[in-house]
Amino acid sequence: MPSVKTNPAALASATAWNPDPDKHPSGKVIILSAPSGAGKTTIVRRVMEMFPQLEFSVSATSRAPRHTERHGVDYFFVSGEQFLTDVAAGRFVEWEEVYAGTHYGTLVSEVERIWKAGRSIIFDVDVKGGINLKSIFGCRALSVFIMPPSVEELRRRLVARGTDSEDTIERRVAKAGLEIGDAPRFDLTVVNDELEKAVAEVAEAIRAFIDG
Repeated sequence: MPSVKTNPAALASATAWNPDPDKHPSGKVIILSAPSGAGKTTIVRRVMEMFPQLEFSVSATSRAPRHTERHGVDYFFVSGEQFLTDVAAGRFVEWEEVYAGTHYGTLVSEVERIWKAGRSIIFDVDVKGGINLKSIFGCRALSVFIMPPSVEELRRRLVARGTDSEDTIERRVAKAGLEIGDAPRFDLTVVNDELEKAVAEVAEAIRAFIDG
């Protein structure tokens, strides 16, 4: 994907969006965030099998697909230019440049589509995105931080995943050290040292939130 120079201050005013409580009064949101490699995507897939009322919100990104990722299923893959066009058009609930030239964003159209179908939304987003979404949706959202057992274990998982270069892995690990400090800004922190235990903890929290 081409690298794009942006003016964040100029674009920010075009991206403000807030949910309309009268339009979707019962709409709820589940947010799962974690440093890359902590296992949040696996947990999201597992809890979606347990809660048919949840639907995954597909984010947009300006990066290229990895291995088996599919357009419109894992992400909406767009060029850097198209992403910034969508930003200027106000098509995102929130967005950010996660790494230089690599953007991710939550689409307004996905939120509207899922709520219109009478379902609750589940997000699989990075830590900053999770914080942003919680600030937007407030009490309508349950935010969960998936904590890796340790930074070293996180590095091991990233290496085992086999999708990133050594430089990219080190960059992700360095970022994770900072992101872990944001865990208290989430409603719940779950340590993913044993997958089944982590899935059970997240499922229990989701069940209480949806039924509450």
